[in-house]
Amino acid sequence: MEEERDLVTFTDDDGNEFTLDVIDYFEYEDEEYAVLMDLSADDEESDEAAEQDVYIMKVVVNGEMEEFLPADDAKMDALAAIAEKRLNEGCGCGCDDDCGCDDDCCCGGEEGEGHHCGCDD
Repeated sequence: MEEERDLVTFTDDDGNEFTLDVIDYFEYEDEEYAVLMDLSADDEESDEAAEQDVYIMKVVVNGEMEEFLPADDAKMDALAAIAEKRLNEGCGCGCDDDCGCDDDCCCGGEEGEGHHCGCDD
């Protein structure tokens, strides 16, 4: 069974479209932010660890639509530190596996807070 992915399509300055996966949401100073990555590259990469770009975007909700806007440069250091900490936390079960899904955590955490790593914990 394939995991449902939260995808967002953007258009660059040259008119090229690219899609990023939303891998996490968090709040900072009463504003919502999203951490995005291009996970499709994982499907094409070998087993070697590849460096990936991580994007942090401000999320603004307009009715039922989420709008992803560039984060304020003045806040970027703090936002990057929060995102890095959240990405490196894993599921907390000690297996050091972090798949990045937002489903129910296998370790008893709240939905969206943990990661389903596939461990038996």
